[in-house]
Amino acid sequence: MPDVLKDLYEIVELRKAAKEEGSYTAYLFDAGIDKILKKLGEECAETIISAKNFSAGEEEAREALANEAADLIFHLTVMLSELEVKPEEVEDVLRERMQKTGNLKPSHKTDKNT
Repeated sequence: MPDVLKDLYEIVELRKAAKEEGSYTAYLFDAGIDKILKKLGEECAETIISAKNFSAGEEEAREALANEAADLIFHLTVMLSELEVKPEEVEDVLRERMQKTGNLKPSHKTDKNT
């Protein structure tokens, strides 16, 4: 899957540079970071709803979740491109985190009086 993410980022970068009329990706870049973040938030919410409605044995629910997750990853990629954060930077963080073990954060005790 990492190659797919790198390929997606490259395509997004190409469409950002080409600004081809009729391209949804070019439209997002032209609209700016606020529009990109709005779409990212919408896709995040739609993915959550799809996951909440997920039923493992139901093919339609499975397809819906995969589609929403793809939309979320696409819009996340557009945001990263807009902010000039390369996929390798994200991969480096993930690789570093995969090396850690036993990194569960201790739960904080809550003050019952507040």
